[in-house]
Amino acid sequence: MRRTLLAITLASLFALPVLADQTRPTPTTKELLAQSKPQEWRTPAPANLLDMKLPGGHVLIELAPDFTPLHAANIRTLVHEHYFDGLAIVRVQDNFVTQWDDPAADDEDKAHVKPLGEAKATLPPEFTRAIDPKLEWTPLPDGDVYAKEVGFSEGFPVARDPGHGREWIAHCYGTVGVARDVGPQTGNGSALYAIIGQAPRGLDRNLAVAGRVIEGMELLSALPRGPVPMGFYTDKSMRVPIESVRLAADLPAAERPKVEVLRTDSPTFARLVEAKRNRRDAFYTQPAGAIDLCSIGIPSRMIK
Repeated sequence: MRRTLLAITLASLFALPVLADQTRPTPTTKELLAQSKPQEWRTPAPANLLDMKLPGGHVLIELAPDFTPLHAANIRTLVHEHYFDGLAIVRVQDNFVTQWDDPAADDEDKAHVKPLGEAKATLPPEFTRAIDPKLEWTPLPDGDVYAKEVGFSEGFPVARDPGHGREWIAHCYGTVGVARDVGPQTGNGSALYAIIGQAPRGLDRNLAVAGRVIEGMELLSALPRGPVPMGFYTDKSMRVPIESVRLAADLPAAERPKVEVLRTDSPTFARLVEAKRNRRDAFYTQPAGAIDLCSIGIPSRMIK
């Protein structure tokens, strides 16, 4: 996704007076989104939008091919093979992750492991990528413990190391990563996880990030926690079956999920971030004056 709107960055907004009257309550997210313009919203590319159907509803995941292109391509292949259909959520670790995988993957008897079909069994690690100045970049000026720079790119929370010319999607709430074994090439996208708790930023640059949940996060975060260390469901009855995973591009146009995501290079997103940085109302009498990367949710909306 290339820059198509007037370049208004968070940094330039913060250099100006934010509120003409500091005594007024800060606008709420709902109020700011109600004032947004249609061009400030984008529709995820159908080739990058996964629709995962669970018994409780649909989870929509936007892939991040500009950051992990090999994993995005392999996940698409797995979806085309219907690999995820009939698999399950096998792990829910409190304040950490929800993971879905082949339940037979850890069995001593591998006879029932589902074949990958045309998908690759191993991939080169895509833990970071070279900084591309052509990609949209909206910086956050408040600093970060884990990276020299942080901000938003193409609707994802991103960290950067300008000295080494590298960037990566941060492990914030809703991030979808690629589970792997010890070997860095063992993650192929057949086992995925979503962050459901406080951002475990120590995972950054150690796992490939495939994308982000943009709708249906509650279906992953509100599940019962697994009873053993790491949250695995030792009781098979606790596993949540995956009914299907489809790529929006493979569905008839009339059946594709109709979802929009607020552009992270838009004026409304900049105002939303500033409202969170300096919240003032009857309860919040002392604004924080800063915010961390993973405390900023990126709004999405379903279109009827």
